[in-house]
Amino acid sequence: MDVAWEDFGWERLGNGTGRRRLPGWDATVALVAGADGALLYDTGSSLREGAELRAQAEGLLGRRVTHIALSHPHFDHVLGTAAFAGAEVYGAVGTADLLSRGAAELRADALRHGMDEHDATSATDALVAPAHQVSGEWTLDLGGGLQVLLANVGPGHSRHDLAVLVPGSPVVVLCGDLVEESGEPQAGPDAVPARWPAALDRLLELGGEDALYVPGHGAVVDAAFVRAQRVRLAARFGVS
Repeated sequence: MDVAWEDFGWERLGNGTGRRRLPGWDATVALVAGADGALLYDTGSSLREGAELRAQAEGLLGRRVTHIALSHPHFDHVLGTAAFAGAEVYGAVGTADLLSRGAAELRADALRHGMDEHDATSATDALVAPAHQVSGEWTLDLGGGLQVLLANVGPGHSRHDLAVLVPGSPVVVLCGDLVEESGEPQAGPDAVPARWPAALDRLLELGGEDALYVPGHGAVVDAAFVRAQRVRLAARFGVS
């Protein structure tokens, strides 16, 4: 199905992959489409946003999202998941437990950041925890020869950071908030600063010099940007 991704507000990255920067908190979601399956990386900050993403994905592909990978368990990246009934949901080990018992904390965080109370409550009441937990690496076959790699590269920005590698030319690395372009990386109470530079080293090992690196917030960057951010984070937190 040949559809212009840009007509839906998405940026096409190649090899069946595109991404969209969502309004509000400028969080990125990405869609990876194979011949048989479609993977969505993050689901937005509310059920309303998730439903919009579902409709856009179905409009782009002519079929439903079959797999979801959650980059990390922060409200602006996970609260739309319940809009994707039937999708297989993946997260780094520990994400499921945190989401299963942390709905109140997520709701409070969303409200602190200015989310509408009804949206925050409805999304956290319907919170979906990943059924599949990635401890190291997990390969998903999306059909047509497209195999994507889910990699537990954290902790760093959070205690449960999951990246996705999409092979092709160019290689695309979906980084979540381990990499941010639109501002300095945010280190909240669940960040693990001592491990963050090593997580960026792992991203660079996965993607290599010529990959496109897709931050959780901001424009797509290259390996040099990721390396420079690694240097700044190491200096900021006093780690090597």
